[in-house]
Amino acid sequence: DLYIESDSPFDSVVMKLRRDSVLGSEKSFRWVAKLKKYDRKVKSGRYQLSGGMSNNDIVNLLRSGGQTPVDVTFNNIDNVYELAGVISGQLEADSADMTALLTDPIYLDAKGHTPESILGVFLPNTYEMYWNTSAEAFIERMLREYDKFWSDGRVAAAERVGMTPNQVSTLASIVERETVKPREMKTVAGLYINRLRKGWKLQSDPTVVFALKQLNPDTVIRRVLTKDLQIDSPYNTYRNEGLPPGPIGAPSLRAIEAVLQYEDHSYMYMCASVDRPGYHEFASSLTAHNRNAARYRQWLNGQRLYR
Repeated sequence: DLYIESDSPFDSVVMKLRRDSVLGSEKSFRWVAKLKKYDRKVKSGRYQLSGGMSNNDIVNLLRSGGQTPVDVTFNNIDNVYELAGVISGQLEADSADMTALLTDPIYLDAKGHTPESILGVFLPNTYEMYWNTSAEAFIERMLREYDKFWSDGRVAAAERVGMTPNQVSTLASIVERETVKPREMKTVAGLYINRLRKGWKLQSDPTVVFALKQLNPDTVIRRVLTKDLQIDSPYNTYRNEGLPPGPIGAPSLRAIEAVLQYEDHSYMYMCASVDRPGYHEFASSLTAHNRNAARYRQWLNGQRLYR
């Protein structure tokens, strides 16, 4: 693969071709390129060159701008800075340009979003794009994908839950970070919806972890402590009622669907399971929950997980 950066001079293209031992004759290549005026109009992008291509073939391909697309994949994204780093590793898009746009309230307002809500736009998936896609072009593409995903049917489903698409994405991001088991997602979503409808605080540990990491991104948190629940942050659902102002990570399509198709039950409490690692014990009463929680705390202490 030949990668040509934006604004690359012709000589840098020749150098790359020479380095990759693609050219049979550099002099011949330069002559053909000059004849077809490619030396004055280099086009950036990713080009796949095959063995046996003549200089004329190579010039025709590069001159036409006939790029080969790349598959851009991202998932488990916690913030826009991480997103920018992941994308800049797959596209020419500059990570600094991307974070500047994704934290610019004026730019985002023009797109109908805020710095708090924008992460929900980036639906984890694999997307085919051209390698020389800029930061802004990448964001514009994701906005189109987001609008396409939120069809009339999904918007109607969100309304039945009593939420906007951004609120669904926000709750989905919490659900996803609350359980690693896909089969539990609808149950967890139903529990949080029960709390919201009864006017309870969500009291979600992942939101506290998110708030702590906003203060110190390098913090390693394996256990949320009682003192952590007092952190002054709009994302701390132990102190604030309702949903936080935006997603605490880019929610997967599966988590979003879990909220839209939540499980209808009477559970109000959940606690990590000691007997089934990765799963939770759900309860409808505080008495049952306290038993589950005491057992889990005892297990944590036994594992010496104090932070």
